[in-house]
Amino acid sequence: MYCYDEYDQRMIDERVAQYRDQVRRRLSNELTETEFLPLRLQNGLYMQIHGYMLRIAVPYGLISSRQMRMFAHIARKYDRGYGHFTTRQNIQFNWLKLEETPDILADLASVQMHAIQTSGNCVRNITSDEFFGVAHDEIVDPRPYAEILRQWSTFHPEFAYLPRKFKIAISGAKEDRAAILAHDIGLSVTKNAQGEVGFRVFVGGGLGRTPIIGSEICEFLPWPHVLTYVESILRIYNQLGRRDNKHKARIKILVKALGIEEFKRLVEEDWADLKNGPGTLTREEVDRMSSFFTDPEYEVLAGNDSSLKAFMADNRNFSHWMKHNVRPHRVPGYAIVVLSVKKPGNAPGDVTHEQMDAVADLADRYSFGEMRITHKQNLVFADIKQTDLIALWHELTKLELASPNIGMLTDIISCPGAEFCTLANARSIPLSKLIAERFENLDFQYDIGEITLNISGCMNACGQHHIGNIGITGVEKKNHEEWYQISIGGAEGNDCSLGKILGPSLIFNQVPEAIDRILQVYLRERADEGERFIDVVRRIGHVPFKDHVYATDFPDELVKSDDKNTLIPAQHAVPFYSPRF
Repeated sequence: MYCYDEYDQRMIDERVAQYRDQVRRRLSNELTETEFLPLRLQNGLYMQIHGYMLRIAVPYGLISSRQMRMFAHIARKYDRGYGHFTTRQNIQFNWLKLEETPDILADLASVQMHAIQTSGNCVRNITSDEFFGVAHDEIVDPRPYAEILRQWSTFHPEFAYLPRKFKIAISGAKEDRAAILAHDIGLSVTKNAQGEVGFRVFVGGGLGRTPIIGSEICEFLPWPHVLTYVESILRIYNQLGRRDNKHKARIKILVKALGIEEFKRLVEEDWADLKNGPGTLTREEVDRMSSFFTDPEYEVLAGNDSSLKAFMADNRNFSHWMKHNVRPHRVPGYAIVVLSVKKPGNAPGDVTHEQMDAVADLADRYSFGEMRITHKQNLVFADIKQTDLIALWHELTKLELASPNIGMLTDIISCPGAEFCTLANARSIPLSKLIAERFENLDFQYDIGEITLNISGCMNACGQHHIGNIGITGVEKKNHEEWYQISIGGAEGNDCSLGKILGPSLIFNQVPEAIDRILQVYLRERADEGERFIDVVRRIGHVPFKDHVYATDFPDELVKSDDKNTLIPAQHAVPFYSPRF
C-alpha cells in the first residue's frame, strides 16, 4: 500500500500542529464556535447530538494492520470502545472530547492517517472496489489512479470551497462494486479494442434529496488525461454550481439543468486549455505509483483443497460461510474473505476495539497485514490461502465476524441515524437491529436469496437507501413517533437504479411487518428460486407489493415467529447508543 514520503508526513504533522493551536484558542474562547466551525470541519470534526464525532479518511478503503490497531487504540482511549465503519469506506468515532482531538490526530499521523477533507465543500475521500487487485473480473487495478487522485485533490487550492461536497469513486472491474453511478464523478478504468488503458467517465450522479443516476460524459478517456479532465469537470462546477441554495448545489443539479450535452461541451472547451498541460500524467509517475501496489509474495498453491470439501460436508455453518462470505481469487490456491460486521443484534458497521485488535492480528497471520473496508460496512481479507480458511473461520466465529449473511437480508447498510446525527429524522440502528432479529433465521434468508436493504435516518442518504433493493428512510418525528418511507426497486452495480416509494409512511414498529409483507409478495410471484428480488420488482412492478403491504392494518406490536418475545421499540433502543431512550 502507499507509504508516505517526507513531504506527506510533514504536511500531516504541520496540519496537526495548526489544529492543536486552533483548539487551544477555542477552549480559551479566543475563537467563537462560529469562527471555529470551518476550522474543525476541515479536520473532519463534527458536533453531533452527544458530543464531537471525528471522521477519519481511509483512502479507497485500504488499511494496514498497524492502522487498524491505531483505530482500536483510539476507540479504547478516547471513545466508548468502538468505531463505526461508513458507506464512504471511512471510520467514525462518536463520543470524543474536544480537548483530546489534537492528540487523536497526532496518533493518526504516526501511522500515516488523517481526517482531512472528510467534511466540507471539497473533494472527499476517494472510494473504490474492495476487491481491487485480486478479483477475477478486474481489467485494470484502480489503486494507482485512486492514489494519484487522492494526492491531487488533497489541499487543492481551487477546490477547497466548492458549491457543495464532492465525491469520486473508481472501479477497474467488469462489475461495478463501487457504486460509481451514484457519485458526482464515477470512473471506470478499462481498455479499448487496442488494449490501451483509459477511463469511462460518468458525472452528475448522487443520492440525497434529489437522487440521480450519473450520465456518461466520456466513453474512453486515455489514462494520461484523467487528472486534467476531472479538473475541468470541477472547474465548470465551481464556476456554475449554485451557492444560493445548498439543496440545489450539487453537480447533479447543474448537469440536469444544463443537460449532459451542454455540460460536456463546457467541459471539453475548458479542457482544451488543460489537456496537455502540467497535469497530464506520465508513464513514469503511474509506474512509480503502481510500485506501491505490487502483488504480495504469493506461494504456488494447488487450486483445490480436498480438506475444505470434507469439512464443508460435515459442518453446515462453515459450508454456508464458504458459499456467502468467500469469493474466488485470481491466484490459484487463494481466496477473498468478507468479514460480516452484521451479526443480528449488532449495529451495522460498528466494531469494538477488541475486534479491531484481533482482526489486525489475523491480517498479519493470514493476509499479508492488510485489509479493506467496504462501502457496505464490512471488512475484507483479500489474500487468504485456501488451506487457512478453516482456521480463519474458527477465529472469526469467536469474534462474531463470521455470520454467513453477506448479500443476504440481514447484511443491512445503515447510517448512525438519530442516536447521533443532528440531521436525522428517525433512528436507523435500532430499526436495523429489529429487522435483523425478526429475519435472522438463515434458512429463510437463503430462501429469499440475494437482496439489499439500506436504511437512512433522513433524506441525506448516508445509508444509500435509494440504491437498496429495499430502501428505508426516516422522514419525520412527530408526537413522539418516528415515520419512515419504504422504497423498492433500487440497485447498484452495472444496472444501477433508484428505488420507488411504495406508499404512505409508517411508524417505527410497523416497518418490520411491512418488510415481511413485501417478501411474501416476492416469494409468491417469483418464477423460480433463482429469480432475484430485484428482478421480480422490475418484472411485475410496484403495485402488487403496495397492494399487499397496505391491504390490512398493522398490529400495534410485533411478535417474533417463535411467539416468545414481543418486540416493541423501547426494548431495542439500546442505552449504549442513546441515553434518550
